[in-house]
Amino acid sequence: MKTSLPRKTLVSLWLLGILIGIGSLFWYQSWIYLLPTPLPPDYHEVALGSTLASELLQTRKCNKPLFLHFYNPDCACSRFNRRHFQSLVKLYQAQVDFVVVLLSQKNYSEAFIQKDLNLHLPVLHNDQLASICGVYSTPQAVLIDTNEKLFYRGNYNRSRYCSDEQTSYAKQALGRLLRQSQLGAFDELAFKAYGCKLPSCKN
Repeated sequence: MKTSLPRKTLVSLWLLGILIGIGSLFWYQSWIYLLPTPLPPDYHEVALGSTLASELLQTRKCNKPLFLHFYNPDCACSRFNRRHFQSLVKLYQAQVDFVVVLLSQKNYSEAFIQKDLNLHLPVLHNDQLASICGVYSTPQAVLIDTNEKLFYRGNYNRSRYCSDEQTSYAKQALGRLLRQSQLGAFDELAFKAYGCKLPSCKN
């Protein structure tokens, strides 16, 4: 005669299975965001210090550095980064022009992105800017000086929530540019892109 497991045991096993599944999913999500973004096969490096040729730069009249925030609202890494980016805008908006570069296959409106970020900034839907600046993942920060030269391109932080002040790379780059100093040395994590590959990337 077969005996079935007690109901409490079945419920406990069911709950245990759910917990294991949630834990595994959380571990996997954490793990994939620690991996560098794969380099696209057609990627062309844009060296720091390069003069960038872009209509956006040619039509700018304001003599301020330009900060490009490469953003995809569908990328979890961009969402993790949101609060930190907001803090940079509030801290430096009087000295720096901030522009959001939307990289998404969805046709998000400027108003939607401004509400999503809770910031009233210009929003450009321009895939070519990523190529011009050598960007192949989101989120990425690009800082261009008043001579239209690429001063910094890289990550915001080694921590996906941008909570490590010692590796607040984009913030440090902003400070150095505004002090009219050199970019200086950063560790390799500043420049090795992490996050979500661009929607246009095929690999």
